[in-house]
Amino acid sequence: MEYLSDRIKSLSVSQTLAMAQKSNELKAKGIDVISLSLGEPDFNTPDYIKEAAKKAIDDNYSKYPPVPGYRDLREAISKKFKEENGINYSPDQIIVSAGGKHALINVILSIINPGDEVIILAPYWVSYYDQVIFAGGKPVIVTATLENDFKVKPEQIEAAITDKTRLMIFNSPSNPTGMVYNREEMESIARVVQKHKAMLVISDEIYEHIIFDGEHVSMASFDFIYDRVITVNGVSKGYAMTGWRIGYIGAPVWLAKACNKLQGQFTSGVCSIAQRAALAAIQGKGNSRQVMRDAFHRRRDLICGLLKEIKGLKVRVPQGAFYVMPDISFFLGKSDGENKIVSSDDLALYLLEKAQVATVGGSAFGAPDCIRISYANSDDLLVEAVKRIKAALEKLN
Repeated sequence: MEYLSDRIKSLSVSQTLAMAQKSNELKAKGIDVISLSLGEPDFNTPDYIKEAAKKAIDDNYSKYPPVPGYRDLREAISKKFKEENGINYSPDQIIVSAGGKHALINVILSIINPGDEVIILAPYWVSYYDQVIFAGGKPVIVTATLENDFKVKPEQIEAAITDKTRLMIFNSPSNPTGMVYNREEMESIARVVQKHKAMLVISDEIYEHIIFDGEHVSMASFDFIYDRVITVNGVSKGYAMTGWRIGYIGAPVWLAKACNKLQGQFTSGVCSIAQRAALAAIQGKGNSRQVMRDAFHRRRDLICGLLKEIKGLKVRVPQGAFYVMPDISFFLGKSDGENKIVSSDDLALYLLEKAQVATVGGSAFGAPDCIRISYANSDDLLVEAVKRIKAALEKLN
């Protein structure tokens, strides 16, 4: 007998992970699939971080760690926030969790009651929507256009706010679009938030170290809303540590305490060895972040140049992260005689089957006319992938 809760039935399967699984299944059959679906740096974790993990094992970091994270790690994160972001978070305002997703759901479950409205800016990262649903909240989608570089305007946010609005989830640099809000744009949004005292903001800044044009600006650095912003970050993207599963928040003390209580009942403190590795990463003075950023910058220019040569694609050049989100609406309704493309998900499956290139349909990101392409892959494979995509798209008419 199967009996599932309404809560679990309400969740969608992560489309990024689903596409990755499909491509892995094809690879297991010997099919040469180029994966441009997962948001994962293709670099190895720097050696100095791995050495810190090995030392932690030798030093017997094998007992239960503190629920919010080791004190020295939270002190290092506090220092990082002050020096890199211009935000004063004491160690008691910081909670270390098992990756950015864990940090986000801790916050959302701690503040959202059934019926509370949560503003999500589309295109959005896939898990925002489902995490809000899981908490009983109501997602309110504010959609940015490709013509405005996938950035929402402050008046759009203002129009979406009601007396039930409890939270807005903000993300710059963006997954899935790679766009970056500049300081002026962010301040104008912060001024909207300032007027609505019951409204909190999650600022997801996991891609802060991967910016090619302009600067990274933290939402909490605007002091007039500092006490209503929760900053979410982690070591996955900036240090090529996706598998280590370390994320963290900086938040008002009252909310940090709530997340600590929640985490204490669900997971307790996260992996001790991974925490020691994260400490080394954050304190490290090496150039690994710059090396990765330079590589992603080069790849951005490479893949965007190639995609722009494909008739029918609309491409906006991203300013950060390692994604590009071309508009594929030109191909909707077209067919190769065997497959009819009705949606962006259809196109993503078509490219996987006919071109052996894994992308992700835009509907999961609130962008049904787009697909997301991750260029966290080698230059040679990016060139080959776009060559395959172009050939497959030319068969649609």
